[in-house]
Amino acid sequence: MIYGIWAEDEHGLIGRDGKLPWRLPKELQHFKQVTMNQVLLMGRKTFDGMNKRILPGRQSIVLTHDLNYEKENKNLLVFHSKEEVLEWYKQQDKTLFITGGAEMFRLFEKDMDGFYRTLVHGTFVGDAYFPEAFDFQTFHAVAEEDFGVDEKNAYAFTIKRYVRK
Repeated sequence: MIYGIWAEDEHGLIGRDGKLPWRLPKELQHFKQVTMNQVLLMGRKTFDGMNKRILPGRQSIVLTHDLNYEKENKNLLVFHSKEEVLEWYKQQDKTLFITGGAEMFRLFEKDMDGFYRTLVHGTFVGDAYFPEAFDFQTFHAVAEEDFGVDEKNAYAFTIKRYVRK
């Protein structure tokens, strides 16, 4: 299975300077729970925004056009084309999660079996937006959960899971 997973604000903002524009521990806990023991695929800018950190318990893949990209961690896989990623993916049995940025969501939209979309109830300042042309009509929501504000989460948010129609 190939799934997308991301959080966005009410205007589709997904990032600022390669990072999330908000801090929501409950949403990060959901991300960890869903992706644990699976594979995370991200673009180089997203990986750099994570300070090139490999998340524990998950295989990380970076897709970059830079043929000279030097990985600092031997556990990181680096590919240079969508075809390389899909060929690798066919050889294993884990779920591949597309985690960003916007270009990765555009590139793998037609390959996704579904996605997890978190809507953060607020507006933020940033520089990266989810692709406007993404065809949400080819998916339908199968689950939804609302989370309110609490002492650790300054914004309410809703997580929806979608599958391809």
